[in-house]
Amino acid sequence: MATILLVIIYLAFISLGLPDSVLGAAWPVMQADLGAALETAGLLFMTIAGGTIISSLVSGKILKRFGTGKVSFFSTLMTAAALLGFYFAPSVYWLFLCAIPLGLGAGAIDAGLNDYVAAHYKAHHMSWLHSFWGVGATIGPIIMAQYIAGGNSWSKGYFAISGIQFVLAIILLLTLPLWNKGKNNNKALSEEAEESEERLDHAENVKPLQIKGVKLALISFLFYCSAEATMGLWGSSFLVSVKDLPAAAAAQWVSFYFAGITIGRFITGFITFKVNNRTLIRLGQILALTGAILLFLPFSSAFALAGFILIGLGLAPIFPCMLHETPARFGKKHSQTIMGYQMAVAYTGSTFMPPVLGFIASHSTIGIFPIYIVLLAAAMFLSSEKLNRLLNKKEIKSSADAASHTN
Repeated sequence: MATILLVIIYLAFISLGLPDSVLGAAWPVMQADLGAALETAGLLFMTIAGGTIISSLVSGKILKRFGTGKVSFFSTLMTAAALLGFYFAPSVYWLFLCAIPLGLGAGAIDAGLNDYVAAHYKAHHMSWLHSFWGVGATIGPIIMAQYIAGGNSWSKGYFAISGIQFVLAIILLLTLPLWNKGKNNNKALSEEAEESEERLDHAENVKPLQIKGVKLALISFLFYCSAEATMGLWGSSFLVSVKDLPAAAAAQWVSFYFAGITIGRFITGFITFKVNNRTLIRLGQILALTGAILLFLPFSSAFALAGFILIGLGLAPIFPCMLHETPARFGKKHSQTIMGYQMAVAYTGSTFMPPVLGFIASHSTIGIFPIYIVLLAAAMFLSSEKLNRLLNKKEIKSSADAASHTN
């Protein structure tokens, strides 16, 4: 049962990635058809992100009341309906209306599935799942491109992706009983999560944000997603303007960055059998910081390419490993709520921090891009290391307390 459920979760992660990259791929055609301004795509993206942030923040309470299976089904159904709304959209205003449920559904699925996997499966599954999100994010634009190139409208592409989402919603509906069985029967919960559950104070009046280390974890997520999104949004502009690369070559180099993340997460899944999450997070951050420094140095464009690839490979293990550490760091009791907070802060970083660079660059130069990435990577590393020191002190204190009680 647990294996079947895991396959369904993998499919859900592919489905989760499908719509994320479609808007950008379809926008050049959508803009002309709808007579919209160029910046409308950014406003649509922020509307979707706003819904995702809100649903992530409240996901803890919703998941506790209805369970991960039911929330995943309803949220997938909501995103499928929203994508179908894009197909029927007669105007830009309709797109904004549909963007709201699209964001709300995505945030609830993301937080719910991440918490479920973190609590019930080993670390390698979390890395592979986020690699499968990359598969979905890659397939989405391919589907859209096929419909546009074949002479069909962008709306047909949204119709096809909506159909895939509806199929997944039906699968989730039919397999709802598996979620409880999987929760009861799965034996893969990591020992460190169980131990941390005993260590932490679970008094009823303790709120998730009052747990030591939670705020540092949120800061780490903020800077991680800020760095990841900023690389994707402004990397090509930096290569064209500063490194004098042709636009096509710059786009290809940015694709190497995303490939580094996707492939890196797949490889990380195997490495987790031998290396723990904290070590992988630290090594990934050091590798990403090294790549960012390569961008900063005034060397040839080959070093810039190496920097892009190193940053992608470095970022690869950080996000899934930090998510998987949530129950171990803060206990299972609050993990659903904290996971929602983490996803909300992550989306906040990816939504607002890249435009900050754009604003600064518009008043100076895109040449500040490497400095910005170095600062984000360094801030992520420092906040993560401070969290590790805090957790180590808690573990030492808990061990000492346990020893004194034994004596």
